[in-house]
Amino acid sequence: MNSTQYLDQNAITWRQLISASLVIIGCAACSGGSGGTSSSSNASGGASSSSGNGNTGGTTAPAGTGSGAPSTVGDVLTYHNDPARTGQYLAETTLTPANVNPTEFGKVAFLAADGKVDAQPLYAGNVPVSGAAHNVVYVVTEHASVYAFDADSHAQLWHRSLLGSGETTSDDRHCGQITPEIGITSTPVIDRTRGTAGVLYAVAMSKDAGGGIHQRLHALDLSTGAEMLGGPAEIAATYPGTGANSSNGVTVFDPQQYAEREALTLVNGNVYLGWTSHCDQGTYGGWVMAYSADTLSQTGALNLTPNGTEGSVWMSGAGMASDGAFLYLLDANGTFDTTLTAQGFPAGGDYGNAFLKLSTSPTLAVADYFATFDTIAQSSADADLGSGGALVLPDLADANGTARHLAVGAGKDSKIYVVNRDAMGKFNPSANLIWQEIDGQLSGGVFGMPAYYNKVVYFGSVGDNLKAFPVTSALLATTPTSHSAGTFPYPGTTPSISANGAANAIVWAAENGAVGALHAFNASDLGQELYNSNQSGTRDTFGAGNKFITPMIAHGHVYVGTTNGVAVFGLLK
Repeated sequence: MNSTQYLDQNAITWRQLISASLVIIGCAACSGGSGGTSSSSNASGGASSSSGNGNTGGTTAPAGTGSGAPSTVGDVLTYHNDPARTGQYLAETTLTPANVNPTEFGKVAFLAADGKVDAQPLYAGNVPVSGAAHNVVYVVTEHASVYAFDADSHAQLWHRSLLGSGETTSDDRHCGQITPEIGITSTPVIDRTRGTAGVLYAVAMSKDAGGGIHQRLHALDLSTGAEMLGGPAEIAATYPGTGANSSNGVTVFDPQQYAEREALTLVNGNVYLGWTSHCDQGTYGGWVMAYSADTLSQTGALNLTPNGTEGSVWMSGAGMASDGAFLYLLDANGTFDTTLTAQGFPAGGDYGNAFLKLSTSPTLAVADYFATFDTIAQSSADADLGSGGALVLPDLADANGTARHLAVGAGKDSKIYVVNRDAMGKFNPSANLIWQEIDGQLSGGVFGMPAYYNKVVYFGSVGDNLKAFPVTSALLATTPTSHSAGTFPYPGTTPSISANGAANAIVWAAENGAVGALHAFNASDLGQELYNSNQSGTRDTFGAGNKFITPMIAHGHVYVGTTNGVAVFGLLK
């Protein structure tokens, strides 16, 4: 434990992040900072304030300045339900441990699409479409399509391609990670306060007739799918440095070298993007960018390895987490400068393979970090942290009653790292000076992220059981108190949780494989499997699994992305 822990005066409370209020408070000053003219920061960037009020569905309604329709109870507008990425959906009044069983529960529909669904579906209630209000499920595909389906009738309401005239989706760039085509990989994010009905932000990759690769940020009207806010915006960036793809002291973002795998994040009026490589091939760095949710203009650009290489951001599809003021992420193998400044930051500004805290105002910059004592060896062995996503925990009281602000993450080394968000631990060549480290309890690497509900953190690593780690006095249990009977093959599983507040909690997990599966477990005892989709012959099957899939729960249904659409589960009639 780091003896220099302190309480950050700018940290917001968990009640602000996930509250029962439906009030949406506008962002008065939503600047995300300057773009590529900013320099690498080794200081503790400023913290912007945020109200962060959301709803009982587990989705925090993003602050906005538009006049669109307010969020409804049970909306799922972002990856893993809220900016903290807890994965908890707390407005589920239909599904319970009593009725989720092979007799009463199963596959009720299939939403066919034109390509792989690698992104988590999203849900918005009471959206006006063609003169009538609909509860809508939004689905994106690797064929660069966006679909709106009626959540009640399962009928398609509209479909839009995000390809430009004469364009196709990108090829797989000689990498089997996203194949055979790359269109829309990452989970979009929705802001219901902008426009007349709300806006869906998504990034699409495409190839023009001349073979040029494009990355564009789109803003679509929830009602029609029409482009809004002057979009799409062509994505480009520069940042001072002598590292990958640099010239005359400036690094340049090359769109063909990257994919937007990690889910989009919307905080304080800015949409945040993070970029991964194609199978560690080519020359690339670690880019994070900010775009105005109002205008789609770039408000910030940061290269995490400006004087080195690699350090990409992908997190197996998870999105950067936020406490309302800062962003938290784990980046992949890459250059890390073990020579530190007097403040403990890498002298060259290179942060490959680290657990990072980014300030969003006045500039996008590294505010704090943690790197393992063996970070260089980890990067060399491709045993880095970057395969896992970060989870911001609620404020937790330690044994002395002091509120602690923590985040948790894990990567390929199978260790659980709990960091103090107010003093993350930085780099020490002899030891990991962090809040808590748990070794030997995960059988494989984490290619996804944990979930949190009712003071329990749930992990599903590669080839391992789904495991529950209760939190007491701001510390995770050093051994799991329950686990599933079965294990999950690569890439493991990213769990999601449904509950009606503090009651009827269920943990949902998707299984990859030649025949995919949806599993449901009693959240209080993972040894009690309530249901899996392969229990009833072929009635509930949905074909092969799709890696990095996160189940989405909304209003009595569970949605699972597949290789050609979305399987919908609910109570059988």
